[in-house]
Amino acid sequence: MSVTYFISDLHLSADRQDISECLFRFLENEAIHADALYILGDLFEVWIGDDDISPFSESVASALKTLSLSVPIYFIHGNRDFAIRQAFADKAGMTILPEQHVIDLYGRRALLMHGDELCTRDIEYQKFRKKSRGWWWPRLMLMLPLKTRQKIAKNGRETSKNNQKQLTADIMDVTQSEVELAMQHHDVDLLIHGHTHRPAVHEFTVLERRMTRIVLGDWYDQGSILIAGQEGLALENRVF
Repeated sequence: MSVTYFISDLHLSADRQDISECLFRFLENEAIHADALYILGDLFEVWIGDDDISPFSESVASALKTLSLSVPIYFIHGNRDFAIRQAFADKAGMTILPEQHVIDLYGRRALLMHGDELCTRDIEYQKFRKKSRGWWWPRLMLMLPLKTRQKIAKNGRETSKNNQKQLTADIMDVTQSEVELAMQHHDVDLLIHGHTHRPAVHEFTVLERRMTRIVLGDWYDQGSILIAGQEGLALENRVF
């Protein structure tokens, strides 16, 4: 049976081994039979550079590399792991895709993205996103010593958590007009993304064309997976 898997927002970290183990079981028992696996960002809780090598990051890379020998793995950067570069991608057997990428999903054009660019009402975050995805800021950060980057990342996460407490759920969700513009621009009626941690299937109409937006869930409490095949699309969870 032909099937393709989509996952996002795993937020892997060394202190959440339960998430990693859930991923490893999924890779070994299910993804191994897929046509392809797409990881739509935030694979890690934080990624400060490919030189931040640890037994934990090596175990993740090894598990993905093993799968990649049989199943192609595609990766789109998220807001937590935009510093992943080719060195780690090669180690993990992943192909890095552009921020917005269209695929043929069993005869249906589908737009893939992490989804943070759609949350335009969060103005402060969008300013940071523009800077962090530019050409100079990432290069400057990666020139800093590893320990300095670790401190910056820690402080950044604490600041982000405090800022999120001040934001309403509406501000942190996608802007519908941005969703429609992106789908029209790429001439698709299916959008798959993560980032908002609000797994759901949204159906709506634009200019008499039926559209579908599928939001992948995070992996904090369960493994959220989108299964796509000839028979259709299904959002499912895997327990830890």
